[in-house]
Amino acid sequence: MSWFESLILGLVQGLTEFLPVSSSAHLRLTAAFSGWEDPGAAFTAITQIGTETAVLIYFRKDIGRILSAWTRSLTDKEMRRDHDAQMGWLVIVGSIPIGVLGLTLKEQIEGPFRDLRITATMLIVVGIIIGIADRLAARDESGGRHRAAKQRKGLEELNVKDGLIFGLCQSAALIPGVSRSGATISGGLFMGYTREAAARYSFLLAIPAVLASGLFELKDAMESGHVSWGPTIFATVIAFASGYAVIAWFMKFISTKSFMPFVWYRIALGIVIIVLVTMGVLSPHAAESAH
Repeated sequence: MSWFESLILGLVQGLTEFLPVSSSAHLRLTAAFSGWEDPGAAFTAITQIGTETAVLIYFRKDIGRILSAWTRSLTDKEMRRDHDAQMGWLVIVGSIPIGVLGLTLKEQIEGPFRDLRITATMLIVVGIIIGIADRLAARDESGGRHRAAKQRKGLEELNVKDGLIFGLCQSAALIPGVSRSGATISGGLFMGYTREAAARYSFLLAIPAVLASGLFELKDAMESGHVSWGPTIFATVIAFASGYAVIAWFMKFISTKSFMPFVWYRIALGIVIIVLVTMGVLSPHAAESAH
């Protein structure tokens, strides 16, 4: 991998990781459109350490409170009623599905799931799901001619069942094209949570899963010796910087705006990919990338 490729791919990772458009799909597509080799699942996982570092810094106050309360709750029974302590347990519970499925489906994630036809299909299907969830949330928020506005749930109402459902939604993002934030936020909207609550829990929930995945791939990469370390580290730093900027923008955006621009973008991109693959302009398989 060249330094220029690492710059572009790092930017793509940072700009798309937190938006409901699928960062893994965009990394795969950027390489395919540019005639580069597929950066692979290992590159994606390692550069995500950069974007998750941005999450740790942006939500540092929330994370500090949660860790402090959770740690104290291990020995203090009274602290177990504290919302921040409960959030610590709920992040752990919500991380179980992606941990189990990530290890079980590792070979498929690194191989068959990276087929561009699957990516395109997921972009379209999940885009439609996000659109439906967004409309339901908008209807609750605004009410209607014969219906009063409905109060949506905040994170203080999150329970174990909802945490597991959030976790199952997150695990769908193991397939390129789904989008971690898109799947978890739309899942939260279907369960009646506010956009901001769903997004905040989505970002917190991603921390253990992404860091564990990144460190796991980092260990494998160090043992195999098949990684261009300079460019990969450079891409991770770029992903951190651009990712931090996107989080700050996105958290403000979702409080007042609709997800529909992302929905139409996903559907359009999915259709373009299907057309290009059908015409033979793009190869659907990473190993046969067009040059």
